[in-house]
Amino acid sequence: MGNLTESAQDYLEAILVIGKEKKVVRVKDIAKYLNVKMPSVVAMIKNLAEKNLIRHEHYGYVELTEEGLKQASLIYNAHKTLFNFLHNLLGVDIALAREDACKVEHYIHPKTLEHILKFVEFVQTCPEGKPHWLSSFHYFIRHGARPEHCSKKEKIKRSKNEFLNTK
Repeated sequence: MGNLTESAQDYLEAILVIGKEKKVVRVKDIAKYLNVKMPSVVAMIKNLAEKNLIRHEHYGYVELTEEGLKQASLIYNAHKTLFNFLHNLLGVDIALAREDACKVEHYIHPKTLEHILKFVEFVQTCPEGKPHWLSSFHYFIRHGARPEHCSKKEKIKRSKNEFLNTK
């Protein structure tokens, strides 16, 4: 992803997503998906073909090469992971989470993304269920206040009891 512009990354992701929905990808499908004009798509298609990321016959279908598929999959997975993190874990509105995931996916370091992916996977696959602290956080987001069990008095009381139990 490093040597591709944000726009090129968006096009690769669009081709992948459209390809999942339809059997074939056409230039007009890409234009509609990205809400851009046909000449812009044609220019980017030429650029991506020169980089051997897609194949496209004049007036034909657009398809990802093996390398294009690899790049598009990385971009798409980054987008899905960030969206999931923002919407499902942090509780960000779905439209805003989608928009922000698209912006962040272009700038986040792969190592940071890997940690977010592992965090999301850990929380979602924890055999103990949804972590109590996450439910408390969602309550805090909705109500602007901590739930009863997270109040400072409760924390002090728990700390005192923990201290007494360690002696």
